Amino acid sequence: MHAFDVLGDPVRRRILELLAEGERSSGEVVEVIAPAFGISQAGVSQHLKVLRENGFARVRPEGTRRVYELDTTPLRGVDDWLERFRVFWPHKLEALATEVARGKKERGE
Repeated sequence: MHAFDVLGDPVRRRILELLAEGERSSGEVVEVIAPAFGISQAGVSQHLKVLRENGFARVRPEGTRRVYELDTTPLRGVDDWLERFRVFWPHKLEALATEVARGKKERGE
């Protein structure tokens, strides 16, 4: 599965956000994800499996729990791919800053 296919799913993106905050047990992930997305524990487990199998997460047993942590290796590939498009961003951000400044001036701020 391509990195963008993995990242294209909002459930998996949210799980990655959780893991970016620190390690989480599978139960902790389920507690956040299941109610937020209306999916079962088994559904969350499938998303964790996709993340694990595609290198976005590592898992280790800790007693009876499974603890997940973020693996940023595939994200580096995404960042490398995005690099060619960053050349367009500064111009757009400068234009946005100009419009914000113009709006403030018109409102007398």
